[in-house]
Parts: sequence; C-alpha cells; structure tokens
Amino acid sequence: MSSAAPGGPVPVLEEPARGGPHRFWSVRRVPAALLALLVLAGAGLVLYDVASVWAGRPGMRWRRTLADDLAVRQLDDVAVLAGAAVAVALGLWLLALACTPGLRSVLTMRRGDGPLHAGLRREAVEVVLRDRAMAVAGVQSVRVRAGRHKAAVRAVAHFRELDHVHADLDTALRAAVGELGLARPPHLSVHVARPARKG
Repeated sequence: MSSAAPGGPVPVLEEPARGGPHRFWSVRRVPAALLALLVLAGAGLVLYDVASVWAGRPGMRWRRTLADDLAVRQLDDVAVLAGAAVAVALGLWLLALACTPGLRSVLTMRRGDGPLHAGLRREAVEVVLRDRAMAVAGVQSVRVRAGRHKAAVRAVAHFRELDHVHADLDTALRAAVGELGLARPPHLSVHVARPARKG
C-alpha cells in the first residue's frame, strides 16, 4: 500500500499488469483502530470475569443480569430485534469497508509497460486546471471541483465575449486533462459568467 503527499503525485506501487486501471485501496486506520479497541476491551472484560469465577468469586452482575434477561426474552422481542439489526448493520459496514477500495481522493493514471501504478490527488488536478484556466484571456477568477467522473469549472470573465472565453477555456482545459495522463479522464463541465453587480 502506498501513501501520498497532499496535493502531489501518489508514489508508485507494484501491481500485476493484467486488467484495466484499478483504484488505490485506503488504509482505513480509524475504523481498524476503533474495531481493535472494541475487541480488546470486550476480550479483556470477559477474561477478567472468567478469571474471577475461577478464583471463586461470583461473576459480574451485569453479565448475570444480561444472561438471565436473554433467557426469558422471545426472539420477536423489540430489544432482541434492535440488537440484531445493529449487529447486522455493523457487520455489513465492515464488509463494505473490507471489499471496496475507498480511496476516492486519488485518480488513477494511465499505466505504461512496467508494473507500476500511479495516481494524482483531486486537489492536484484542481490546481492544474485552475492555473490553466487563469491563463485564458478574459478570465478573472475560477473555481474548479474535480471528481472521479466529472470536473466542474466555473469561471468569471470581466471582458471579452462569454462565448469566446468559453470556447478558449474548453480548449485549454481539454488539453490540460489530456496532459494529466489519467486512466479515466473526467468529463468537463465549463460555465462562464459575468461578475456579480455590486449594490
């Protein structure tokens, strides 16, 4: 698994050459740490209770109360159904985390002949497109939002005809997207408007 510096290229990693471009997998440190802490706390509590029983002491009151309560409850009880629903939802969430890449902030780049896999962060793509748009004559300001499938560009033009600015922006940004070397170039959405009137 590779890590990436904010705003820059993702360090390359080795991957089999077969198949199309693949997304990068997230490390998911926070969910893994939370799950590990919960398992550790639960295991420690059960181990302490078992050791207490083996030492001749009574088991913890909460465990005896819980066992007695579960022994008399029916399967269609609201509390039992609610607990089962929470457990199923948690299990599905953990399965989804385990089976999906999750690292949506990195856009996969085209791979060459070697076994290397590289990507660009969305922030880097936005910076490149913003700089290229600001170089177009007539553009006063630009806002860029890059996603996995679409890059939305909103520009403000303070002179020149809007149609001419839009055409130049579209040409410049399409060239910029092509130069980024992305495996799945995002679809461009360009919007040009005049500055808002004050007062």
